[in-house]
Amino acid sequence: MQYLEESKRFGFIRVLIPRRAKKRAQQYTKYEKIRLVCEELGPTFIKFGQILSNRPDLIPLELIDEFEKLQDNVPPMSEKEAKYAVENELKDSVENLFAWFETAPFASASMAQVHKATLHTGERVALKVQRPGIQEVIVEDIKVMYQVAAVLLKRVPSIKSFDPIGLVKNFEESILKELDFINESINVQRFNLNLTTDGSVDQYARAPKVFPKYTTAKLLTLEFMNGTKISKITEYEEKGLDRKEIAKRLAISYYKQIFDYGFFHADPHPGNLLVLPSGKICYLDFGMMGSILPRDIELFGQLFISITNRDVKKIIKVLQQLSDNAPINNMRALEFDLNEFVQRYYVRSVNETELSKLMLELKDIIVQHDLTVPSHFFLFIRSLVTVEGVIYKLDPELSQFGLVRPYLVRAVAKKFSPIKMGKKVLNSLYEINNYMEEFPRDLKNAIRKINRGEIKVDINHTGIDPMVHTIHRVSKQLASAFIICSLVIAGAMFTVSDIGVRWWNTSAVGLICFGIAFIIAFGMLRNYRKGDRDDWQGWKHLK
Repeated sequence: MQYLEESKRFGFIRVLIPRRAKKRAQQYTKYEKIRLVCEELGPTFIKFGQILSNRPDLIPLELIDEFEKLQDNVPPMSEKEAKYAVENELKDSVENLFAWFETAPFASASMAQVHKATLHTGERVALKVQRPGIQEVIVEDIKVMYQVAAVLLKRVPSIKSFDPIGLVKNFEESILKELDFINESINVQRFNLNLTTDGSVDQYARAPKVFPKYTTAKLLTLEFMNGTKISKITEYEEKGLDRKEIAKRLAISYYKQIFDYGFFHADPHPGNLLVLPSGKICYLDFGMMGSILPRDIELFGQLFISITNRDVKKIIKVLQQLSDNAPINNMRALEFDLNEFVQRYYVRSVNETELSKLMLELKDIIVQHDLTVPSHFFLFIRSLVTVEGVIYKLDPELSQFGLVRPYLVRAVAKKFSPIKMGKKVLNSLYEINNYMEEFPRDLKNAIRKINRGEIKVDINHTGIDPMVHTIHRVSKQLASAFIICSLVIAGAMFTVSDIGVRWWNTSAVGLICFGIAFIIAFGMLRNYRKGDRDDWQGWKHLK
């Protein structure tokens, strides 16, 4: 409505809008209106907005802030529906499955809700139950999204660079994967495996255990974690836990996920973080996870170290490697922007060197210069901003860059470790040995094929194609002209000689010759009007 007022377009529509509705709409910014529309459209569009908030390369920062406020305003399922959903998935009654089952959920969202239960073994569990029919609703909504993306692509050509159809496709893959609780259970188990194989003393993270026997595609059963939300500072301080120590442990647990495991929690907001009585940080909700290749972990480490060393050329080299050596349109402008970036970093105080601020500034430079970095780079930035916001509320004076530096150095040092270099040498020797064994056999096979005349050489010269096309077109036109002349001469001779059947006191054969000549001539004129293209199909009928 704000757009209608400002542009003064579609006056006949503005007349139909009540004055109160106009005034109420004018209270919101355009980005707030987009958020409200998403909330009104339901869970699919809410989730789409939440995922788009991870793509600062596509949408402005103001819209990202609004999308991060998206909330699910959906009432919980009835007790009867929840009980039926559990029994339908596990093919047994709740009484047989559990010693105790709480019908009222203690957490509810648009796609699922969580119930407490106790197994017959005495273990307390949390059941994440998917809402019945939600998958069908989401599939239908995605069809609408594809239609909208197609219309935008057709009506707004400038949006082509954002690839709206590809964006919807990526969202479809993401949300359908999130709806499959088997996939989430695998994420939890993978996360737990990283924690159990980490023998270091600074391992402060925890995750609930999965119960596969009670887990399906629409039901996830996890160990119930008894802890305090990380935002309720006074509660765990009363239990003797130091908020500054909790902040430090959260930072370390997160940086280890990035630089040691390469598999990290992508949505570490306060609702997904618990402080356990032991002082460890328990992560919840593993529907959205980020995964980084070992090569990219090394590049991230090199990137941060290059920033601290103010090495602009090294930063550019790392960014090029992250973008698979994509061409840079204006190298001089990129060097200037990065130099300004590192100089601003250098003069900051210790408390202003949070990684998230650095990465957000670097993100702006990347977007500005159209550098294509992996999608998990932006997911990492978004999750980093989230977790550092939590850390800042716990301990504003914590120097996070000082904490992460050892992990950065270790990530880079892995590349030059004697064990890794030794493995590379052994692999190279093994490949050379295999090649030397296979080379004589391959050479013999090649010689046999040459002797039998089985070797074929294909030469493709792109420059000769237009010439061949022109010769082909001219040849057809000359043949057509020759046939037209022949038919005209033949028709004239039949007409003058007065031979055969007569139509309208004229030779029928002569009229037929003139008619065929006219059709071929019409086809030639049509080709001339279309340009240098062989679109006329009349040749097929004359063969």
